[in-house]
This record gives sequence, C-alpha cells and structure tokens, in this order.
Amino acid sequence: MEVINSRLKEVFVIEPKVYGDHRGWFTETYSKKVLEDYGINTEFVQDNHSFSAKKGTLRGLHYQMDPKAQAKLVRCTKGAIFDVAVDIRKGSPTYGEWFGIELSAENKKQLFVPKGFAHGFMTLTDNVEVQYKVDENYSPENERSILWNDPVIGIKWPMNIKPVLSVKDDAAPLLDDADNNFMSGE
Repeated sequence: MEVINSRLKEVFVIEPKVYGDHRGWFTETYSKKVLEDYGINTEFVQDNHSFSAKKGTLRGLHYQMDPKAQAKLVRCTKGAIFDVAVDIRKGSPTYGEWFGIELSAENKKQLFVPKGFAHGFMTLTDNVEVQYKVDENYSPENERSILWNDPVIGIKWPMNIKPVLSVKDDAAPLLDDADNNFMSGE
C-alpha cells in the first residue's frame, strides 16, 4: 500500500498493491499501521456504503462540524467516481482550494479526506457503489453542506452537465455563507 501526498496538505491518495493470478486478485484496502507510518492517526468507527444508479449523480459537498467532524477514507468498489476534497479550514493557506481524483473499481485508489475538509463526488458511470470509513458517527445536527458549483471554489467537474442532485445538495449555501467552525492549526 502506497500513501501519496496530494497538493492539499493532509489529503492523501492511497494506492493499494494488487496481487493477481489466474484465480483473480487480492488487495489490502486498509492498514492502520501503514497509515500511521504516514502520520494518519485515525480511529475509524463506522463503514458506509452508497449506491448511485445514474451517471452524473453528484453527492456533496458534505461535512460535519466540530465536535462531530469526520475524517473519511473513500473508495469506489463498482463503477467510477470523480472524488473531491475542499479545504474549509478558516485561516488555512489553501482555504477554498480543492483536490479531485478518479476513484474506480478498476484502479482501486482511495482518498483520505481529513477533518476540516468538505467532501463530494460525481459518478462517472451508471450503477456506482462507494464505500468509506469515518472516524465519527453520523450526527444530523452537525451535518452541513456547500454548493457543489460554488464559483469561489471552482471545482472542474469532469462532466459539463446538470448533475443528478438531492434537494438538500441543490439548495446548499456557498462557502462564504456556510456554517463552518473549522480553523487552521497553521
């Protein structure tokens, strides 16, 4: 398993080693020790699994506020997604910047999204399944979102279409108007 820095500090791409032969393949998808070796000291408490039927479905940009903030380890186990993390830590030198990567069942890459970042993804195929670990339980009273196409953030989504959205995501506030209690430690 290889842990690769992204252009946003604390956001990492995880590339598992895949061992294959005539029977198929095997990969280790999570290793607490390997992540700790890279300074990712996260105790995951819950696994989530989502299904999106239509290509162009967009989920996000979601986060939970402190004290129930969540770090996530995200992977796509069927189909493909464009996965995005946005730095929303006030005072951070990369505040409002984003990092995106294609995660797919084929490439088996994962994205580690730390606390203080909003997360979202767009499906690139039909019938997509995404699985992710979180280090804090779901807390509806702390759940927040930011509009997926906020021009200040300027995410370059891979499909130039009106995505399939939930009512909540379609009505999310802009970053400047979002309820956000994250502060940069820098």
